[in-house]
Amino acid sequence: MFRRKLTALDYHNPSGFNCKDETEFRNFIVWLEDQKIRHYKIEDRGNLRNIHSSDWPKFFEKYLRDVNCPFKIQDRQEAIDWLLGLAVRLEYGDNAEKYKDLVPDNTKNADNATKNAEPLINLDVNNPDFKAGVMALANLLQIQRHDDYLVMLKAIRILVQERLTQDAVAKANQTKEAPTSDRLPTSAFAQLKGLPVALDKHILGFDTGDAVLNEAAQILRLLHIEELRELQTKINEAIVAVQAIIADPKTDHRLGKVGR
Repeated sequence: MFRRKLTALDYHNPSGFNCKDETEFRNFIVWLEDQKIRHYKIEDRGNLRNIHSSDWPKFFEKYLRDVNCPFKIQDRQEAIDWLLGLAVRLEYGDNAEKYKDLVPDNTKNADNATKNAEPLINLDVNNPDFKAGVMALANLLQIQRHDDYLVMLKAIRILVQERLTQDAVAKANQTKEAPTSDRLPTSAFAQLKGLPVALDKHILGFDTGDAVLNEAAQILRLLHIEELRELQTKINEAIVAVQAIIADPKTDHRLGKVGR
């Protein structure tokens, strides 16, 4: 996830960096501040360098605030990515003459027509402000996080186009005014699809050990129940149709015989 930026910053192990390893993570933050960002004066970096201190998370949280990082200490991957972006930007500023004439390999062979056809391609996906904005929108719209911020932006665009247009909002408002589902037959209940469902009010009956899997299982179970309701309705309709036939038999009296 961070390999390209780590390589650009000449990190000693860009491919094997493990941000989940606490010691490695803390050493990385110290390296990033000492070698690349240099926001603090040398004499003010003591707390951050004391990686074995139990108060180190507090010092790191203060560091994020001091460099105006939009992410919290709990958002470790996002914070690391933002700090790397800041470091790359500072590194470029310090060596602007060295890098200004370089052209990325994938840009040399790029087709300008393709770029103009897809406006998202022209965005600077490595810009920290861009990433912070996409993350804020994703949290607001409750969209699943993804390592590729461009993918998240496309998901936001699709959601806005399908759910937040004037016609979609008007349709949703009309649906909310409909009677509750427990007073409607299955055919009418189908019209209420799309309304939010409180999953915590539905008991799953088992535990997978993972909250995300539990939620997915609840959703699948509700969908299965809905399919069973539709099947039951069709069965009832078939039974009624058969009863209508056998309850009023037609007799052909010409075929009747008396005696032998």
